[in-house]
Amino acid sequence: MPIEQKLRVLKKIASAFERAHITWAVGASVLLYFKEIVPSFNDLDLLIHMKDIEKAKKILLQMGILKPSQENTNFKTKVFLEFVVDAVEVDVIGGFAIVHDGICHDCSLLEEQIMEYVELQGHQIPLQSIELWKQYYYWMGREKKVNIIEEALHRNSAE
Repeated sequence: MPIEQKLRVLKKIASAFERAHITWAVGASVLLYFKEIVPSFNDLDLLIHMKDIEKAKKILLQMGILKPSQENTNFKTKVFLEFVVDAVEVDVIGGFAIVHDGICHDCSLLEEQIMEYVELQGHQIPLQSIELWKQYYYWMGREKKVNIIEEALHRNSAE
């Protein structure tokens, strides 16, 4: 699927979330895409502040369909919803939590974790920090992603 279609869906969601005053941020590969670390992404990973999860769910139900949920024992996330909006998979994550070495790490979105915004056709897309996601990927055992981020951080510090 073309990246442009995914970005159109993200813009549509950002517009609705702005109107509803939802605290949210993009994470995972979408974040890496906006930071120019990876050339593309598969789906939209949206971290939602727990106070806004029901508002976000209601908005996304109006835009697309909710897929049946699947259990993953590596995560103890409070809310994980998979939507399909205009053929784009949208993962909504509230109360994000990762289990690593028997420890449950609370990775819930906090307002102060929104480090910057990128503009997407007149809409502000909130981003968490790359360093935070490097830690998350480490806890998830995603060594390749950790290495990609480390290389990008090293490149940026060398410039």
